[in-house]
Amino acid sequence: MKLVLPIAILFLAALPVYADGPKSCEELKSEIAKKLDANNSKGYTLDIVDKDKDADGKVVGSCGGGTKKIVYSKGSAAAKAPAAAPVAPVKKP
Repeated sequence: MKLVLPIAILFLAALPVYADGPKSCEELKSEIAKKLDANNSKGYTLDIVDKDKDADGKVVGSCGGGTKKIVYSKGSAAAKAPAAAPVAPVKKP
């Protein structure tokens, strides 16, 4: 439930963006990031991907004349990477 409210606010805040016409992907990504930061959202990533490409996360914007989409993912890219297993030292008898 904690994640639903910020995402709903993000979607509602993005509605006026569609009324202004197409924007560059970087400009739209920057505006969405500012709105997320204003809502004290932390640990997220915004990725610009092709419209037809599958991506993990929620689509929060469309840009490039509808050819690309902006995807919101909770957690940073570093946090999503699997951590290397710790290596135990080898003891010699």
